Amino acid sequence: MTQPLGVILAGGQATRMGGGDKGRLQLGDRTILSHVIERLEPQVAGLALNANGDPDRFADMGLPVIPDSIDGFAGPLSGVLAGLDWAATQGASHIVTAAADTPFFPCDLVPRLMLAAEQAGTTMALAATPGGRHPTFGLWPVALRDDLRAALHGGLRKVVLWTDRHGCGMAEFPDDAAFFNVNTPDDLATAEAML
Repeated sequence: MTQPLGVILAGGQATRMGGGDKGRLQLGDRTILSHVIERLEPQVAGLALNANGDPDRFADMGLPVIPDSIDGFAGPLSGVLAGLDWAATQGASHIVTAAADTPFFPCDLVPRLMLAAEQAGTTMALAATPGGRHPTFGLWPVALRDDLRAALHGGLRKVVLWTDRHGCGMAEFPDDAAFFNVNTPDDLATAEAML
């Protein structure tokens, strides 16, 4: 498997944070999104941002901004599909996704996802910790994008229902805190303390 492309999922509505772009919130001396880019970029062959609305608000990031192709905020799988469609135009076989509001994910996420897929004899893997699976952190094959599109048009929204259908490796990480995500103002204060 060649080095995958990376896609940062920032297409949600951030309702628990009062709307807006959670990734734009300051965490320490830079934004949450900057922390995410810093961790993911060295692990992938190229990087894009999945976000809806005006892409110009991310112009300073210097990344391609790809919107969902499924209308109505269909959840993280619609961001995965947007990433797979973008990756297909780049000639890539896989993408790895990371959530834009999760600044502490492991710096070896990508190789561990690739290894987990290989060990499971499949083309897909999700991150997992003792607390459960983290379905916004996954390795996704471009070859399944039309299957995913059909599933989304059919109303599927739960990531694990789709991944379980296709066989999915699990990259096990020991620390739940590595996948701590910022959903509320209290979470942001917690993340500041974790820095």
